[in-house]
Amino acid sequence: MTQRRKFLKQSSLAMISLPFMSFNAKKDWSLDVLKATDLKDENYWKTVRKQFPLKEGQTYFNNGTMGPTPGYVLNEMINHMMHWNIEAATVDYKNGSGPSLLSGYFPCQKLRTKLGHIINCDFKEISLTQNATFGMNYVGMGLNLKKGDELLNTNQEHGGGFATWQMLAKRKGCIYKQAILPEPANNPDEIFNTIFKEVTKKTKVIAIPHMVSGFGTIMPVKEICMEAKKRGIFTVLDGAQCVGQIPVDVKEIGCDAYYSSLHKWLLAPAGSGLLYINKEVVGDIWTTISSYNWENQDDHGFRLMQNGSGNPALMTGYEAAVDFFTTIGQDVWYSRIKELGMYLRKGLKEIPSVTIYSSSNEAMAAGITTYGIKGKTGPELQAYMWEKERLQPRSVGSKFLRHSVHIYNSKEEIDKTLVLLKELN
Repeated sequence: MTQRRKFLKQSSLAMISLPFMSFNAKKDWSLDVLKATDLKDENYWKTVRKQFPLKEGQTYFNNGTMGPTPGYVLNEMINHMMHWNIEAATVDYKNGSGPSLLSGYFPCQKLRTKLGHIINCDFKEISLTQNATFGMNYVGMGLNLKKGDELLNTNQEHGGGFATWQMLAKRKGCIYKQAILPEPANNPDEIFNTIFKEVTKKTKVIAIPHMVSGFGTIMPVKEICMEAKKRGIFTVLDGAQCVGQIPVDVKEIGCDAYYSSLHKWLLAPAGSGLLYINKEVVGDIWTTISSYNWENQDDHGFRLMQNGSGNPALMTGYEAAVDFFTTIGQDVWYSRIKELGMYLRKGLKEIPSVTIYSSSNEAMAAGITTYGIKGKTGPELQAYMWEKERLQPRSVGSKFLRHSVHIYNSKEEIDKTLVLLKELN
């Protein structure tokens, strides 16, 4: 017992001695500074970088997993939580101010309308979810599938992109199949042919990524969805890596369903997901989580996002992230990501020992670049970059290093990466 008390005392002292990190709520986190100039030069992007409470001296290159939240968004969330914890008694549910204290029952029409402008659809075709995995499950569980129906994925799915279809195969007796994508993938026609080589008359669902999570490959989804529609096949796209990284127009793509995690490239707080289902087919999708509006036939997006009590501050942060994005401007935002991605890939191509596993076709690439270096594993490369220069990309499996670049990154940070890799030659 004496040893246990000693351990607890030492642990408590260690906790107390840790530096207390706090969010600087007094700093001007407003969007005004982002409107300061139309000239989006390097000085502008340095200003943008200051809108993130990222620690100086460290470089975050893992946006493909989780995007850092801008200070403006954090400030809006914190203010919401503090205000409504103080003013809780002033909320009058009878007069419709319930969303101030909880979410999950309300249509959030304003936020959904803003999202509709980003992906080009009516707000009633959008459901707010927690993440991409929720979206995939809402679609999969809502479809009327039966024994013998074929469900087609690829072999390069994120775990959140294949699990539902594998489970439905086991639960309902469907047939689960995977198309084996080329690696690296540089030819859209080759991908298209690989997908439809697996399609038969029994194929009911094609569920594929818009962008491959591991390699950042942009798939020829418009052509795939067009052909699938001719054959009466339901199409579901995993857009977890897309909304906020590349332009997404669901109407032009022509998919039946599209889901995404906006805590990645749109830099929304964790728990900010989106599900789109085309109004022409949504009536056939059953509600997965049922609450008051489970059978709402006027607003199907609202029907599918009924999920009980949630965090209203998260919805405030979600909408603030959308406002942050639109203030900088979609075209400017996407162009900067593409510019930095190309800058990294150009530098990597000049290093003989580096092998790039992402697409070398720039029309099929954006902010994610996956590569390896002879004689080093992915975890070894990740550790090396952190120890040397406090750079943090992410190892993917034992072989690869996945490098994500975003608007808060700089060419100087990318140059540090290239110098370290050259030193390994």
